[in-house]
Amino acid sequence: MGSRPLSRGLVASGCRSAAGPWVRSRALRSPFPCVVFLFSLLLAAPGAWAAGYETCPKVQPDMLNVHLVAHTHDDVGWLKTVDQYYYGTRNDIQHAGVQYILDSVVSALLAEPSRRFTYVEMAFFSRWWRQQTNATQEVVWDLVRQGRLEFANGGWVMNDEGATHYGATVDQMTLGLRFLEDTFGNDGRPRVAWHIDPFGHSREQASLFAQMGFDGFFIGRLDYQDKNVRKKKQEMEQVWRGSASLKPPTADLFTGVLPNNYNPPKDLCWDMLCVDKPVVEDPQSPEYNAQKLVNYFLKLAAAQGKYYRTNHTMMTMGSDFQYENANLWFKNLDKLIQLVNAQQANGSRIHVLYSTPACYLQELNKAKLTWSLKEDDFFPYADGPNMFWTGYFSSRPALKRYERLSYNFLQVCNQLEALAGPAANEGPYGLGDSAPLNEAMAVLQHHDAVSGTAKQHVTYDYARQLAAGWRPCEVLLSNALSRLSGYKAAFSFCLKLNISICPLSQKLAHFQVTIYNPLGRKVNHMVRLPVSKGIFNVKDPNGKIVPSSVVVLPSSQYPEDHSELLFSASVPAVGFSIYSVARVSGSNLWDHTPKSRFREPQTRVLAIENEYIRAIFNPDTGLLMKIENLEQQLVLPVKQSFFWYEASIGDKDSSQASGAYIFRPSQSEPVPVSRWAQTHLVKTALVQEVHQNFSAWCSQVVRLYPGQRHLELEWTVGPIPTIDNWGKEVISRFDTPLRTEGQFYTDSNGREILKRRRDYRPTWQLNQTEPVAGNYYPVNSRIYITDGYMQLTVLTDRSQGGSSLSDGSLELMVHRKLLVDDERGVGEPLLDEGSGEWVRGRHLVLLDQVNNAAAGHRLLAEKEVLAPQVVLSPGGSIPYYSGAIPRTQFSGLHQPLPPSVRLLTLARWGPKMVLLRLEHQFAVGEDSGRNLSSPVTLDLQNLFATFIITHLQETTLAANQPRASASRLKWTLNTGPISSPTPPKLNPASITLQPMEIRTFVASVKWKEDS
Repeated sequence: MGSRPLSRGLVASGCRSAAGPWVRSRALRSPFPCVVFLFSLLLAAPGAWAAGYETCPKVQPDMLNVHLVAHTHDDVGWLKTVDQYYYGTRNDIQHAGVQYILDSVVSALLAEPSRRFTYVEMAFFSRWWRQQTNATQEVVWDLVRQGRLEFANGGWVMNDEGATHYGATVDQMTLGLRFLEDTFGNDGRPRVAWHIDPFGHSREQASLFAQMGFDGFFIGRLDYQDKNVRKKKQEMEQVWRGSASLKPPTADLFTGVLPNNYNPPKDLCWDMLCVDKPVVEDPQSPEYNAQKLVNYFLKLAAAQGKYYRTNHTMMTMGSDFQYENANLWFKNLDKLIQLVNAQQANGSRIHVLYSTPACYLQELNKAKLTWSLKEDDFFPYADGPNMFWTGYFSSRPALKRYERLSYNFLQVCNQLEALAGPAANEGPYGLGDSAPLNEAMAVLQHHDAVSGTAKQHVTYDYARQLAAGWRPCEVLLSNALSRLSGYKAAFSFCLKLNISICPLSQKLAHFQVTIYNPLGRKVNHMVRLPVSKGIFNVKDPNGKIVPSSVVVLPSSQYPEDHSELLFSASVPAVGFSIYSVARVSGSNLWDHTPKSRFREPQTRVLAIENEYIRAIFNPDTGLLMKIENLEQQLVLPVKQSFFWYEASIGDKDSSQASGAYIFRPSQSEPVPVSRWAQTHLVKTALVQEVHQNFSAWCSQVVRLYPGQRHLELEWTVGPIPTIDNWGKEVISRFDTPLRTEGQFYTDSNGREILKRRRDYRPTWQLNQTEPVAGNYYPVNSRIYITDGYMQLTVLTDRSQGGSSLSDGSLELMVHRKLLVDDERGVGEPLLDEGSGEWVRGRHLVLLDQVNNAAAGHRLLAEKEVLAPQVVLSPGGSIPYYSGAIPRTQFSGLHQPLPPSVRLLTLARWGPKMVLLRLEHQFAVGEDSGRNLSSPVTLDLQNLFATFIITHLQETTLAANQPRASASRLKWTLNTGPISSPTPPKLNPASITLQPMEIRTFVASVKWKEDS
């Protein structure tokens, strides 16, 4: 989204380069023709045969150096689909063709050795690379080696930071950086993170980038008030501390704010998409403007330089999908550089040069200055008064949920591929493959994808990519489950369980249920399956009958005879359990189900409870009014209901409307969907539920299972009516008497917790123009309020916007439907048509004492994002192979992981290799009651049941550098010097995790034959 207001060594035919021996084989390419190689060598900048900072251009130490960064920003979907952008189709929507951009840039770089270019999105570059000839690939590789083609960021996409989960961010960065490592070796490794377009920046993102080994981070969008203060204080560049738990400088990252978002300065855009006048240096021409442009540039550079502390400043020369005709840009920049530098003969102290983000960063580091420290984040983002980009936190909730479900499924797919080994990819069900879903999930992290800010037809295409990625993973799961269980069966994946549809369980009288648990510890999971009329026997993996019940679903949401079978399954760590289900012969549901399956309360008390929680409802209104934690003896009045904000279409204060990006309600107080709810009470031995119907388009089920320490609120919203011509932004609000003093807490991308304060920013004085939208923050997994003794936490099943707009109150935006565009480029209202109109989701509510709260919400959030995968099959399975020993229960671990440790990644990394990430999921001092914030030591040598680790190497977070040899630029802070810790010696038998630490390993393995 852009203007949104607008050689390795080689031997070939007797030719050998000066570059030295190859780092790795390039078997897919033919030898480099001598003539092409010599041409490239002649064009190489002097001394430019070692990629990285050594290739940077010379600067003038006694002048203001203006670093011109030629770049293109290529959205991986936005107004057009990914393929439409790459191939350049549908130019009636937007003129953009990425394949032509890369073709043109390479030609332009070869034409003049001083030129440099920066590229970012590997989703596009990798596709273009695969389509090139061997000769072109060699030329490009040499440009990379010379530092003239620099990769910044290097992820598959430039991910969003407001609506992303950290696990998916790590995955997409790993995918892109691995492509660069496999293709160019260390020469292609990006030194700089480059997030010039995301709509606000999270602290966790900075932490992740630092742990990936980046030296610096450049951003484009931050609140306009924040930017003005930074200019005055010369704090456009500082060190950002991305973690309150990790020992500095582990999560410290030098961060710079670009002066023009990421666009060129005014009047200096020379792309085919621009209208600015080219440089005309012929004084005899009536179009002559060279001197005027030079004078303008000199003033511009001097003015911009005042906001920065060194004698270096950066100008971004490019924007959305620019450089399709790169000659236009480079020819004019060549002239500008020559003309401006010629003024030095007349006393000018400004030097302009082609540069890159990494080369600019290196000069800042050489300055040896002391830098200030930032410890909060860059949310929310506003680009003007009344213009808060907080709507996208909740836009397109159906897509946001599909993305989160796909992350869950991808982790299951990756784990089973690693556990089963080669048999997962080639088995009785065909060729299984995790790569398509991995790539689709990476695309979904783009800042116009999971954010919900793309056009409707592009949103459909994102969903199509996810669906296409699921299919080969389903084959992989089938192969792996057969290999590990010893059974071959016709596995069925019920993808519509959220709307109680599963053809296999609804049609068959006998079937098996395989539940796979991706967590590193055992879980008890309540299985709910739609079934036809009847009663059923359910047997556990040992053949013992387990308690089960059938619940008839309310006619307001389902057909009258719609029913679900419930039973609790126990599933071991990183493993599965197989349960068998059989309808009892001759049974009829209506003869065996108590007539009170739906019942109105016979007394004035309307409540549900288990051994830990009691939830009490107002019998007159049907609304939740009190939650009791029976275990901790806590009682809190909690009123929960649904409201909607009327979406602004502009008013006397501002023409700004609510849209896909912007949240701007017409009034501060929302309208209740209804002041009461029609209720039904359901009570069985396995579940207690209150079904609430607020309106024809809003309902909820409040649910408790035995042994559950949280209250589950399953809400259903949509289609949102707009017959009254009002766009609506729907929230679920919890009101309590807690004295919260204007403070509340939200997670940062699902990891660390940040304190928020109403109408306040930690580093600058806020002039609040939107009391609702200006206090909204991204909630990726949880939000909570506390009075210092009790804590009310609400966990989400997808990213949403949330806030506390008055003391004791907490709200989350669950759905929005808007009738006008917010003029940020998408060009259509957020109607979320089709399947996105009707949305179902869950909020999980915890009431705890403060000292017990972290354990509750940390472990519950882990279970929510890595939920068990349920796979069905008919009965009568046959052995996987002759002599196979069938098993109905399996764990991939010899012993479960401690509760404070999460298995973040277990995936195939090569023919005989796996990628392993382990993380400590508690912060320093967060849990004192159970000591879960203490360091944890693990033995990896005998951890996994199906393979033996024969060699272990620790890497940086994105697995593209060995940790032992990785180094980053060092920065001095105004708080004093910080020494970089020495990486611990690697001992597979003793791997220690500090609070909030993630450790990444690439392991050579040997799969066991009998696994």
